[in-house]
Amino acid sequence: MTSAEMGAVDRRTAEEFGVPLAELMENAGGAVARFCLRQYPAARRVVALCGKGNNGGDGLVAARVLAAAGVGVEVVLLGHAGEVKGEAAEALRRLRAEAPAVGVREVVDEAGLGDLSGLPEPAELIVDAVVGTGFKPPLRGLAVVLRDLVAKMEAPVVAVDLPSGWDADSMERTAEGAFRADAVVTFTRPKLAHVFGSLTGVAFGPVVVAGIGSPGGAVVSEGGLSWSGASKVIAEQPRDANSNKGMYGHVLVVGGSYGTAGAPAMASLAALRTGAGLVTAAVPRSIVSDVGRVATELMVRGLRQGTGDREQGSASGDVGGGLAVEQLEEGELARLLKGIKVVAIGPGLGQEGTTAEFAREFVARVKLPMVVDADALNAFAGRADLLRGDGRVMVLTPHPGEMARLAGMTIAEVEADRVGLARRFATEHKLTLVLKGWRTLVAHPDGRIAVNTSGNPAMAKGGSGDILTGIVAAMLAQYAGSGEADDVARAVEAAVYLHGLAADCCVTGNGGAAHAMDEHTVLATDTVAHLSDAFRYRAKDEDGLTWICGVRE
Repeated sequence: MTSAEMGAVDRRTAEEFGVPLAELMENAGGAVARFCLRQYPAARRVVALCGKGNNGGDGLVAARVLAAAGVGVEVVLLGHAGEVKGEAAEALRRLRAEAPAVGVREVVDEAGLGDLSGLPEPAELIVDAVVGTGFKPPLRGLAVVLRDLVAKMEAPVVAVDLPSGWDADSMERTAEGAFRADAVVTFTRPKLAHVFGSLTGVAFGPVVVAGIGSPGGAVVSEGGLSWSGASKVIAEQPRDANSNKGMYGHVLVVGGSYGTAGAPAMASLAALRTGAGLVTAAVPRSIVSDVGRVATELMVRGLRQGTGDREQGSASGDVGGGLAVEQLEEGELARLLKGIKVVAIGPGLGQEGTTAEFAREFVARVKLPMVVDADALNAFAGRADLLRGDGRVMVLTPHPGEMARLAGMTIAEVEADRVGLARRFATEHKLTLVLKGWRTLVAHPDGRIAVNTSGNPAMAKGGSGDILTGIVAAMLAQYAGSGEADDVARAVEAAVYLHGLAADCCVTGNGGAAHAMDEHTVLATDTVAHLSDAFRYRAKDEDGLTWICGVRE
């Protein structure tokens, strides 16, 4: 949601549904306190930095709840107590009445702020409740001095609603001039800054969303943006006890070339691990044995290669030619597609000889649900008009370079307007576009876009895209058999989220792994090994907090 939409939610909650704003503030501050107690259980000395507005009121409630839990709390109030109005004033009154041991330092000038040395003991945790979602940067006056002091402190910072000084409507990864933050607790729905921003610039601290009592009817957004993690719910139900492999679809992975056998092998392995009932890899004959070794459960079909290709078992040198277009004739193609539910084409396909023509003809002739990736996308460079999802399910998964070639622009131009470009391309071509990168976007034919918040820099390795292709294909095979737009949307969004979540589990050790891996050492296939952890993971915890960024340990 935007900050304006969130403000409208609060007004409707009070005016149309009769929920007092004081109740929302109590719920918000309580959620912050519960998060602090759970995430930082060893912190026994907390400093709450509170402004005079509603964000400060949330912080005052959090201070009272923390004190009631036995935590030592000090409040730094930016301004005179008499200047605090409305629900925040009531929060301050209750704090003083119910938690008299909590010191409240009123700071009205820089001299009064000092270096926070007036606090009884060094802080072990800082709660930032200076300004919230409704604030428009830049920070000024005392807030700037306080920000600079906090930057020098070692204690972790939990931001209430948003790091103070960060524009809630920003889609930038970082925010110059904002408070640092190690975690954020926001309310009702995430804002644009929560899903597009990175708290520290180098790490991905947790961002959680707490429900605070706003009725569903009051929550209205017209931006067409959602969170991809919400779609994981489709994969959280146990399978029917009376299951068989035919119920979960047969995926065909078409790809590979001499020297790139690993790409279709990884995509196929990922499809198997994601739950597809059957997976077949259709690859050039010269690499059939290489691909087949990835898993004994994988079936392999050999594709005919053009003149000059190395035939299977040959000891000759480099391969030329490419995949033979002739094998796409009706009878041979029908045999290849018999029983297939979803096709993925592109991993490791290469661009030798007639391969690009093969890819274009295959996409044109095969009307099954299809995931198009890698060199199958490159085959349409300058011919993107041929990629149409009218009357069929088509999912494209380009990285920015492939997107630039498809759209006939530079990578810089792609990155300058990722949301706008993804929405235009998906709606104009009537397909689902997965634009990979920082905050991968899943754009749908109707203009909706889901933003993915899982994943980390460990995924910057060869093979990650192939793994994603296999996961998307398998999720489509299991959960989008109806072909209904909503089913397709949820399947693709869940696939993208699960892929990144598996990578997050690699580096956090979440899900029962023996230990966390360093980001440098994670391989694309390690994410496949952690898919089980990703499926089991629940973003909503027992405190009612939804973790949209970061993984609970």
